[in-house]
Amino acid sequence: MNPARLMTTTEAIDPVFMFIFGACLVLLIGITAAMLYFVVRYHRSKAPEATSKAEGNLWLEIIWTVLPTMLVLAMFYYGWSGYLTLRNVPKGAMEVTATARMWSWSFSYANGVTSPKLYVPVGRPVKVNLVSQDVIHGFFLPAFRVKRDVVPGMKNHAWFVASKAGSYDLFCSQYCGTSHSAMITTVEALPEAEFSAWMEHESGAGEQKEHLGHELLEKHGCLGCHSEDGSARVGPTFKGIWGRSVAVETNGAERAVIVDEAYLRRSILEPGADLVKDFPPIMPPFTLKEDELRAIVQYLRGLK
Repeated sequence: MNPARLMTTTEAIDPVFMFIFGACLVLLIGITAAMLYFVVRYHRSKAPEATSKAEGNLWLEIIWTVLPTMLVLAMFYYGWSGYLTLRNVPKGAMEVTATARMWSWSFSYANGVTSPKLYVPVGRPVKVNLVSQDVIHGFFLPAFRVKRDVVPGMKNHAWFVASKAGSYDLFCSQYCGTSHSAMITTVEALPEAEFSAWMEHESGAGEQKEHLGHELLEKHGCLGCHSEDGSARVGPTFKGIWGRSVAVETNGAERAVIVDEAYLRRSILEPGADLVKDFPPIMPPFTLKEDELRAIVQYLRGLK
């Protein structure tokens, strides 16, 4: 597909916005100027009595009926054309699944690669299938003029083309809970060769990837609530978590526990069992395989 002949989402939306904005601006200036002129010209002190006996003007009525109608129809036409462009995905688009959860994004590719960031090739259309695991989220890419709701149980999609390499912000546009404002990631647009190299590196040709525990934390959205660098988030930080003494509430009673393997396993599988003090009880339970659970615990153990 020739990218030069493909109308992008940005090219579909920007002209519509500028047309409507321009029409509104002309009307605002024209109506305001006419209003000010009439206020001055026909002020009671200058014209205490009416000087015109006209009761109507057929042509004037036709003009101010026809012109606004044509303007509204033009707005509808350009708006509908832009909407069709946003919904009709070009042939040959690369498909990615975006999974939204409180409060992080995860992106899955056809070859099984997952990433907390959306990596795309420059100049190639990308179709993003939108999935929510909990509440309503919003897939919002301001740079590409794309915003679609991500509703649990409902199929939805968006598409865009990154015309040049760079990093673009991706937000959640629907308030989805306590850490909604932290549900931010990026679209990394790479030249085709760099994207292919990244994809090959991530797939690993069947080899076991380094830091499997970290990848599992990304995959299940854990890093949306827990930081690895000590910064404050909605959940306790993972930095230096192993061997740390924490105050928890167990069955309503407060007690101190040392973070070890047993504690981490229980916190992952039964997050409501030991509630860390001063943190909200909002973590959902996870169902993990034994090797996945072991990889996460091993990773957290070494996170100094």
